[in-house]
Amino acid sequence: MSTVPVQPSKPTARVLPPNLTQAAIVVGGFTALLYLIEFLDAVLPADLDQFGIVAREASGLDGILWSPFLHSGWGHLFANTLPLVVLAFLAMANGLAQWIAVTATIWVVSGLGVWLTADSATVTVGASGLCFGWLLFLLARGLFTRSFLHIGLAVLLLAYWGTMLFGVLPGNPGISWQGHLFGALGGVLAAWLVSMGNRTVAKQA
Repeated sequence: MSTVPVQPSKPTARVLPPNLTQAAIVVGGFTALLYLIEFLDAVLPADLDQFGIVAREASGLDGILWSPFLHSGWGHLFANTLPLVVLAFLAMANGLAQWIAVTATIWVVSGLGVWLTADSATVTVGASGLCFGWLLFLLARGLFTRSFLHIGLAVLLLAYWGTMLFGVLPGNPGISWQGHLFGALGGVLAAWLVSMGNRTVAKQA
């Protein structure tokens, strides 16, 4: 009798969430929360945007938590809505737990990057750092997994949102390129961490 080594199993490549209803509820709920907060900001006398990130100020650190929930007006929120809904939904391809970990990584890296490098005379708000992070997570994931499905999705995303990547460069006043840049770096880091975790699981299988 002889033994044959068991080949490590590769994680299944997916482009859509395993539970479409759950993903729709989570993304829809998050988006609705952003609209509710912007509505409250518009009707209440309090200026909620003041709770965004103020660079290199200890009092501005908690803005890392609140900044993605806040927007500088309806136009700002409208511009973020489509990429947020699509990219957040696609980033949930490996389930809610991984999406939460990926989103938390992007959230923290983007926020800390803004806090360390932005103009201290400004307050940074908006969910675009998350959008850049999810986009780069989806693009980098294809390179790390070497999955044709993931690479194909990355090509489609580049074709539609490729020009969005120019937002990581300084240039437009009033736009936080730092949030975009560090959000993108957070997305690449999250994709790398996920790929390392998948390799560990495959080796133990």
